[in-house]
Amino acid sequence: MSDSNFVDYVKICCRSGKGGKGAMHFMRDKHTAKGGPDGGDGGRGGNIILRGSTNAWTLIHLKYRKHVIAEPGGNGDAGLRSGAQGKDEYIEVPLGTVAKDVETNEVLAEITEAGQEFVILKGGRGGLGNHHFKNSVNQNPRYAQPGEDGKEEWKVLELKVLADIGLVGFPNAGKSTLLSVISAAKPEIADYPFTTLVPNLGIVKYHEYQSFVVADIPGIIEGAHEGKGLGTRFLRHIERNATLLFMVPATSEDIKGEYKILLNELKQYNKELTDKKRLLAITKCDLVSPEELKAIKKSLPKVPSIFISSASNFHIDELKDKLWNMINED
Repeated sequence: MSDSNFVDYVKICCRSGKGGKGAMHFMRDKHTAKGGPDGGDGGRGGNIILRGSTNAWTLIHLKYRKHVIAEPGGNGDAGLRSGAQGKDEYIEVPLGTVAKDVETNEVLAEITEAGQEFVILKGGRGGLGNHHFKNSVNQNPRYAQPGEDGKEEWKVLELKVLADIGLVGFPNAGKSTLLSVISAAKPEIADYPFTTLVPNLGIVKYHEYQSFVVADIPGIIEGAHEGKGLGTRFLRHIERNATLLFMVPATSEDIKGEYKILLNELKQYNKELTDKKRLLAITKCDLVSPEELKAIKKSLPKVPSIFISSASNFHIDELKDKLWNMINED
């Protein structure tokens, strides 16, 4: 997924359909000169509905579609005939999409399953025909209800990437390089911070018929939970990952300190993220001597860890084994 086609945030204006008018009519035929009221009801206006789809990976199809408008309901007719219901307007979204109200920021729905539907905006109710208002006092009501107006509201759609493993680390920790080695994904790789600006997904083949999904999350910096470096835009993608792989390069001056900063950023953003299973990978081990690796082992934080090198394939198979076991240990 390149920068140009990965869209994880859109704001759209939704307008549901207006309800149809109830009919004001009296029965008339060659046998009945003055029949009773027989006006039908108006049809319901169309709803705006979110629907989960496995064919969509980003929200790019909504980037330039700022208005989603549903059809109005049909008007009622004579002979107690109801108006047609307005056609519902479906918005196909990728799994992991969260819908929010623009004004209150309230979470309205979370789409996590294929085919899951949620009515984000209801259409107006159809008006009642005049036959509903007949009673002992008024046998010939000469009025009917108008249709209820539809609603027009702005909604925010945010995508949280769904993956088995989320790669967490500072910029240039080696996340994209690892993803390119263990999967067929081809993320941009360069020796400068924030090379990755959008999440990249890779499917890792494990043995012959098994696989798991890894998400390369853009680099996090200190203060990310406050929005620094687009931190909150990046951190929300971690919420949907089952297991977190923290990555700190062996060349770092303070591996334990970097790990604590990363863990604290997750905690400040959402405390539940610290409950996820996690593994610490010390990357770029090909750049340090065996003696330095021994010294690093003595100062690691108390968390399951592994030493790897994507460039030399050092312990890459062992890393796959550990990740697979962590995903399936429950």
